[in-house]
Amino acid sequence: MSFTLKIGDAAPDFSLPATDGRTVRLADFAKARVLVVFFTCNHCPFVTGSDESTRATALRLKDKGVAFVGINSNSQVTHPDDDFEHMVERMKAQRFPWVYARDVSQDTARAYGALRTPHFFVFDAARKLIYTGRGVDNPRIATASKVHDLDRALDEHLAGKPIGVPMTNPIGCNVKWEGQDAHWMPPEACDLV
Repeated sequence: MSFTLKIGDAAPDFSLPATDGRTVRLADFAKARVLVVFFTCNHCPFVTGSDESTRATALRLKDKGVAFVGINSNSQVTHPDDDFEHMVERMKAQRFPWVYARDVSQDTARAYGALRTPHFFVFDAARKLIYTGRGVDNPRIATASKVHDLDRALDEHLAGKPIGVPMTNPIGCNVKWEGQDAHWMPPEACDLV
């Protein structure tokens, strides 16, 4: 069995505390035409380098029924800046147009097979996976990106077209797993393509 969800797989449920004080669940996004679940964090240079690209996509497609939820699954032991308090501070400062939730147990990261930060999972209205991988080809300096995979996949789907490239390798820091070295990845985790 693959570590990461495959195209066509159903979105795993979750129940996670969010920075806005709510506990968020998959069902909270039931009205969204498309749901983007992405694994992110507070410190990774690939996340901070591409935040504005992700923000632009989320804002551009909000009125088309596309919802975004960012999930931070990183160990706060490995990276203390990834704790919930720092997440709340970051959202207050950045005012991102998505829900930001904390996965302390890392169960949600395992259920989705999150490999890196950022790692995007796009689900259709039936909550079947239609795209997974990177947002852009240069997330550390997103303004220098030549390929915007997330935008392309979302635009194709919203236009009723098949997604030309439904799977790419996410580019970023690996998820920081509890009790492991900062660069450790589960042995069954590997590149998607």
